[in-house]
Amino acid sequence: MNIVASTIVFTVDDPAGSRGFFTTCLGFREVLDIPDLTWLSRDDAAADLLLRRCDLERPRERTAQPVVSFAVTGLVEEYERLRAAGAPITGRLRRSPWGEWLVRLTDPNGIVVELTEWIAPGGHPGVD
Repeated sequence: MNIVASTIVFTVDDPAGSRGFFTTCLGFREVLDIPDLTWLSRDDAAADLLLRRCDLERPRERTAQPVVSFAVTGLVEEYERLRAAGAPITGRLRRSPWGEWLVRLTDPNGIVVELTEWIAPGGHPGVD
Protein backbone atom coordinates (compact mmCIF):
# COMPACT_ATOMS: atom_id res chain seq x y z
CA MET A 1 0.00 0.00 0.00
CA ASN A 2 1.13 3.52 -0.81
CA ILE A 3 -0.67 6.44 0.81
CA VAL A 4 -0.70 9.26 -1.72
CA ALA A 5 -2.80 11.86 0.11
CA SER A 6 -4.43 12.49 3.48
CA THR A 7 -7.78 14.06 4.28
CA ILE A 8 -9.22 14.85 7.68
CA VAL A 9 -13.02 14.91 7.87
CA PHE A 10 -14.76 17.00 10.53
CA THR A 11 -18.50 16.84 11.11
CA VAL A 12 -19.51 20.28 12.39
CA ASP A 13 -22.62 22.37 13.04
CA ASP A 14 -21.29 25.39 11.13
CA PRO A 15 -19.08 24.53 8.13
CA ALA A 16 -18.90 28.21 7.12
CA GLY A 17 -17.43 29.13 10.51
CA SER A 18 -14.74 26.48 10.21
CA ARG A 19 -14.09 27.42 6.58
CA GLY A 20 -13.51 31.03 7.61
CA PHE A 21 -11.16 29.98 10.42
CA PHE A 22 -9.02 27.66 8.29
CA THR A 23 -8.84 30.01 5.29
CA THR A 24 -8.27 33.23 7.25
CA CYS A 25 -6.03 32.00 10.06
CA LEU A 26 -4.21 29.05 8.51
CA GLY A 27 -4.03 29.79 4.78
CA PHE A 28 -6.19 26.96 3.44
CA ARG A 29 -8.02 27.58 0.17
CA GLU A 30 -11.48 26.47 -0.81
CA VAL A 31 -11.53 23.69 -3.42
CA LEU A 32 -15.25 22.90 -3.26
CA ASP A 33 -18.15 24.41 -1.33
CA ILE A 34 -21.55 22.82 -1.75
CA PRO A 35 -24.43 22.60 0.70
CA ASP A 36 -23.38 20.40 3.63
CA LEU A 37 -19.73 19.93 2.50
CA THR A 38 -16.63 22.09 2.12
CA TRP A 39 -13.26 20.82 0.87
CA LEU A 40 -10.17 22.82 1.84
CA SER A 41 -6.56 22.35 0.75
CA ARG A 42 -3.11 23.94 0.81
CA ASP A 43 -0.23 23.71 -1.63
CA ASP A 44 2.20 22.30 0.95
CA ALA A 45 2.24 19.01 2.87
CA ALA A 46 -0.86 19.71 4.98
CA ALA A 47 -3.67 17.18 4.81
CA ASP A 48 -6.82 18.27 3.01
CA LEU A 49 -9.82 19.05 5.21
CA LEU A 50 -13.44 18.13 4.59
CA LEU A 51 -15.99 20.02 6.66
CA ARG A 52 -19.25 18.09 6.69
CA ARG A 53 -22.44 19.53 8.17
CA CYS A 54 -23.94 17.49 11.02
CA ASP A 55 -26.81 15.29 9.89
CA LEU A 56 -29.71 16.46 12.02
CA GLU A 57 -31.63 13.25 11.27
CA ARG A 58 -29.01 11.05 12.93
CA PRO A 59 -28.25 11.02 16.64
CA ARG A 60 -24.92 12.56 17.58
CA GLU A 61 -22.16 10.18 18.50
CA ARG A 62 -19.96 10.99 21.44
CA THR A 63 -16.43 11.28 20.15
CA ALA A 64 -13.11 12.47 21.46
CA GLN A 65 -12.23 16.15 21.10
CA PRO A 66 -10.86 16.54 17.57
CA VAL A 67 -7.30 17.86 17.41
CA VAL A 68 -5.32 18.42 14.25
CA SER A 69 -1.60 19.12 14.53
CA PHE A 70 0.51 20.83 11.87
CA ALA A 71 4.31 20.82 12.07
CA VAL A 72 5.39 24.23 10.78
CA THR A 73 8.39 26.48 10.39
CA GLY A 74 8.62 30.03 11.71
CA LEU A 75 6.18 29.43 14.57
CA VAL A 76 7.21 32.46 16.65
CA GLU A 77 6.52 34.78 13.71
CA GLU A 78 3.28 32.95 12.89
CA TYR A 79 2.14 33.26 16.51
CA GLU A 80 2.72 37.02 16.38
CA ARG A 81 0.79 37.26 13.09
CA LEU A 82 -2.12 35.26 14.48
CA ARG A 83 -2.20 37.31 17.68
CA ALA A 84 -2.17 40.59 15.74
CA ALA A 85 -4.98 39.31 13.51
CA GLY A 86 -7.16 38.43 16.51
CA ALA A 87 -7.13 34.68 15.80
CA PRO A 88 -8.81 32.47 18.43
CA ILE A 89 -5.63 31.44 20.29
CA THR A 90 -6.55 29.13 23.16
CA GLY A 91 -3.06 28.13 24.25
CA ARG A 92 -0.24 30.66 24.18
CA LEU A 93 3.10 29.90 22.57
CA ARG A 94 5.16 27.71 24.87
CA ARG A 95 8.20 25.47 24.73
CA SER A 96 8.30 21.95 26.11
CA PRO A 97 11.39 20.66 27.93
CA TRP A 98 12.25 18.47 24.90
CA GLY A 99 12.42 21.46 22.52
CA GLU A 100 9.00 21.49 20.84
CA TRP A 101 7.26 24.86 20.50
CA LEU A 102 3.47 24.72 20.50
CA VAL A 103 0.52 27.06 20.16
CA ARG A 104 -3.18 26.08 20.14
CA LEU A 105 -6.11 27.65 18.36
CA THR A 106 -9.75 26.59 18.45
CA ASP A 107 -12.13 27.12 15.55
CA PRO A 108 -15.82 28.13 15.94
CA ASN A 109 -16.90 24.46 15.99
CA GLY A 110 -14.43 23.40 18.70
CA ILE A 111 -11.76 21.91 16.43
CA VAL A 112 -8.45 22.31 18.23
CA VAL A 113 -5.47 23.10 15.99
CA GLU A 114 -1.95 22.69 17.30
CA LEU A 115 0.90 24.36 15.48
CA THR A 116 4.25 22.86 16.47
CA GLU A 117 7.90 23.44 15.62
CA TRP A 118 10.97 21.61 16.82
CA ILE A 119 13.56 24.08 18.08
CA ALA A 120 16.76 22.91 19.77
CA PRO A 121 16.79 23.86 23.46
CA GLY A 122 17.94 27.45 23.84
CA GLY A 123 16.45 28.59 20.50
CA HIS A 124 14.38 31.76 20.10
CA PRO A 125 15.78 33.70 23.08
CA GLY A 126 13.30 35.92 24.90
CA VAL A 127 10.21 33.85 24.07
CA ASP A 128 8.69 31.53 26.68
